[in-house]
Amino acid sequence: MADIKPQVYKDTRPAEYFDQFHERARTRDPDAIYEVVRAALTPVAMGLYRTRAIGTGNVPSEGPVLLAPNHFSQMDHFFAGVYLRRKIRFMAKSQLFGPPGLTWIYRHGGVFPIRRGHADIEAFRTVEAIFERGGAVLVYAEGGRSRSGGLGRPRPGIGKIALESGVPVVPIAIHGSGSVRKWKKLAFPKVTVQYGEPITFPVDPRPDRKQQMAASNTIFDQVKSMYAALEEKGRRAVKRDLGEQPSAAAEPSPR
Repeated sequence: MADIKPQVYKDTRPAEYFDQFHERARTRDPDAIYEVVRAALTPVAMGLYRTRAIGTGNVPSEGPVLLAPNHFSQMDHFFAGVYLRRKIRFMAKSQLFGPPGLTWIYRHGGVFPIRRGHADIEAFRTVEAIFERGGAVLVYAEGGRSRSGGLGRPRPGIGKIALESGVPVVPIAIHGSGSVRKWKKLAFPKVTVQYGEPITFPVDPRPDRKQQMAASNTIFDQVKSMYAALEEKGRRAVKRDLGEQPSAAAEPSPR
């Protein structure tokens, strides 16, 4: 996990700066820039990183859904979405918002911020608004990138969303992306994305932290189980165990 910049744990900009991004995310779907970025990065994901997906049928084709992957690389957004028909909305750390070009892409491409180092209720309100519009939201179960080389620990946020919304939660194991930064040495890891069976929780409008963590652990236990199988067996064996064709490497579904 070398070459990762040091963490900045608190965004000192005022909360009002991020209102513009939340307002757009709550009221508008991603526009054409989503397709442009996807078209540009699909050859990278599928070609250089040989990304393949397992269990895409576990992601509901419509209606609100919460996608809960592990997180090693800033490419995980693209790995997680490249095989899905749906346009995914991504919760991302607020420090990514600032540089004009990238911020414009995030704003138009379905990314919204969570203000790092603060109890950011606005981010959760944005998730709720997207669910009300029938959208799919991706929130990293660990809250940020793992910097240890292995899976991290889940944070309560994913459990809070799952309990308060009651929407299906799809645990996702992204295997191989921890070595993405080795591209600088012309080494491109093989990435596998496995979508688990959806999990649903009874709605609890005010779960306490203990309840949030319990739900987060339930979700992340599934992520860990899938990740361990990919690590131990490889994706061909996992696909075979699930009854999928081992050689299946279908093109991403058109939108």
